[in-house]
Amino acid sequence: MNRKSDLINVLIATIVNILCICEFSVSQLLINVKNQGGDVVQESIFSNISDDAVTLEFQRSDGTLVTQLVDFRNEVQILRALVLGEEERGQSQYQVLCFVTRLHQTDFISADAMSKLRQKNPGTVRTPEEDRGRDNYTLSAWIDPLRAGHPASPHVAALCSEARDATYAREDDIRYWFERAGEGLPGDDWLPSGARRFPSAYFYAEAPLDNSIAEPAIARLPRCADAKAARAPCRCRLEVCVGWYPCGLKYCRGKSAGSGSSYRCGIKTCRKCSAYSYHARQKQHCLWDE
Repeated sequence: MNRKSDLINVLIATIVNILCICEFSVSQLLINVKNQGGDVVQESIFSNISDDAVTLEFQRSDGTLVTQLVDFRNEVQILRALVLGEEERGQSQYQVLCFVTRLHQTDFISADAMSKLRQKNPGTVRTPEEDRGRDNYTLSAWIDPLRAGHPASPHVAALCSEARDATYAREDDIRYWFERAGEGLPGDDWLPSGARRFPSAYFYAEAPLDNSIAEPAIARLPRCADAKAARAPCRCRLEVCVGWYPCGLKYCRGKSAGSGSSYRCGIKTCRKCSAYSYHARQKQHCLWDE
């Protein structure tokens, strides 16, 4: 498959994915924002009131197509990255990665609030008001996105179907989702069908035994940049930065004298990065982390 055909297939898959996610959307924003390299990137932000979800999509300057879905109803966040192959390094295919994490606290405004936003001056290049730094996620297991009735979120199957062997999660999150669905777990070290723990070589030590939501132990495998063979397993890291998103609502006081009432008068906007560390089966699946 040549690069032109590859790009066409990528675009078709992305369009189908957008239509699937946003079939019942009632609102869409198109935002122009500068990335860290100075390039202008266009973000599409969709709100879906019926599903109580917000979806943000954009294409990075390296061609990677990023979809971030916040499922408020199920307290789940899904990050999907469609990474183009590096043809000059023998990669003609693209790969799709999915990272599914529990949503402990979101700084996205709700789907309902998002649907009420009205866009002005769509050609303007936006600048976020606040940089909220970076969230670091250390994944520890693969999950099957096509498992019937996935307890994490119904959006997992729709968004991650192409990432059958590359959908990642944390064990604590997996157990939480299954317990919430009423599927009891026999022990702390047990994972349900459709979930597979990374090989033991990935970990220095066992995960904490307490109930804290701590990251798994530091990985033993070398970083992919340090791996010698192209087909050797290694520790990969993917960082994705969202340059602009509505992270809060602004309220103003009523103008009448002595009025204690307030009304919504705008939004606060932010920038935020997410870094995902995970087990890559082969170094050639993580060429960007060098």
